[in-house]
Amino acid sequence: METPSPLTLDATPAGHAPVQPGLRRSMGTRHLVMIAMGGVIGSGLFLSSGYTISQAGPLGAVLAYLVGAFVVYLVMACLGELAIAYPVSGAFHIYAARSIGPATGFATAWLYWLCWAVAIGSEFTASGLLMQRWFPDVDVWIWCLIFAAVLFGFNAVSARFFGESEFWFAIIKVGAIIGLIVLGGAALFGFRPLSDGGSHPFLFENFNTAGGLFPNGFTGVLVTVLAVFYAFSGSELIGVAAGETKDPATSIPKAMRTTVIRLLIFFVGAIAVIAATIPYNEVGLDESPFVTVFSAIGIPFAADIMNFVIITALLSAGNSGLFSCARMLYSLADEGHAPQAFRRLTRRGIPLIALSVSMVGGIASLISSVVAPETVYLVLVSVAGFAVVGVWMSITASHFFHRRAFVRNGGDVGALAYKAPLFPLVPILAFTLCVISLVGIALDPNQVAALYFGIPFVAACYVYFYFRHGRKRPTAAVQ
Repeated sequence: METPSPLTLDATPAGHAPVQPGLRRSMGTRHLVMIAMGGVIGSGLFLSSGYTISQAGPLGAVLAYLVGAFVVYLVMACLGELAIAYPVSGAFHIYAARSIGPATGFATAWLYWLCWAVAIGSEFTASGLLMQRWFPDVDVWIWCLIFAAVLFGFNAVSARFFGESEFWFAIIKVGAIIGLIVLGGAALFGFRPLSDGGSHPFLFENFNTAGGLFPNGFTGVLVTVLAVFYAFSGSELIGVAAGETKDPATSIPKAMRTTVIRLLIFFVGAIAVIAATIPYNEVGLDESPFVTVFSAIGIPFAADIMNFVIITALLSAGNSGLFSCARMLYSLADEGHAPQAFRRLTRRGIPLIALSVSMVGGIASLISSVVAPETVYLVLVSVAGFAVVGVWMSITASHFFHRRAFVRNGGDVGALAYKAPLFPLVPILAFTLCVISLVGIALDPNQVAALYFGIPFVAACYVYFYFRHGRKRPTAAVQ
């Protein structure tokens, strides 16, 4: 276990950090990219994007997603340098523990674990509800158990099997987005061979609304930017998988750049096509905007196709979430801050006990969403929402202190396998934008509960760590 204060760092070029024993390095760049894409692309794009457009207006929604993509780039730039310096599984906790202090690492790990545990339960429930379209006589809980067993199996076999399953899950989602951009974009230029007529907007005429370019004012755009930050959560999963990646110094920077570019194209492109096709005051949460666009251009069985895609998106996010939860518990145990049983690995290098406890956490979240949706589940969801920005702040702060200590100890920045550009501007700007988003949450009555529950949760983590670990005599840090 480490000392309660930040450690000095060896001036060893990043990319040559010690390899974490036990876990297998079996995933390549394409797995990392699709894990990150799978974590990001979910119901937020396929279902909730209509609400985003209705709040910000067509142009405002596009601008909000551009800002969100910019913040993701800043965070990923910091993440890339850290992930190579500390190529270990469950890495956010390690970054913060090494660069800021073990109590911050402890709080970061439990925030992120809870975030994904809640997400897992929510995704099982939503998937079960969507399956009722085809199997109305089968109870939702049966589908929840089936999906839970499938995802547990994917994660329990091997890290590479998980990476492959997530790769193909993500391919389906990405295919649907590309289809929307290509076919929807062609329709905006007047090419609609499958459509049976009707009125269709041409190019971006929908952007010129009766209320101007920003029909709900700039406030609507600001609130949307806050929601977009959450929509992009999951991109940081590249850091979680760093400990099970072949050649981190090469794979991680490449995966980071590829992920940012693809998210920018897919998210902004999809939102632009949807906003240009559907009037902003007619889009909402009653139907997936993907269904509306595909139906408008004459794609047969659009609703059934998108029902399948959305279920895949939910399961993909759950798959990534379960992987992340297990690695966070493994990492905590590896640092001596959680029961050592979580460190036990199967012959294939899978932390099966940590995986099982994470699945139990997801099931508990699922049950609370049914039994106590307005009390226990509200608290969990609020902390989970708060956790996304909190983890990003931890990543950027960790990078700031890591680079300063690296240089102070005589490290050569030019020798780094990857270095975030424009230091210290990038981590400071990213941290500042995250803080602004938290201030904005306080002004939004629909999101302010995240602060009411999130801040006390973080404080409780620090207090618990101090009384449980902080007063012990430190031992050597785990690499």
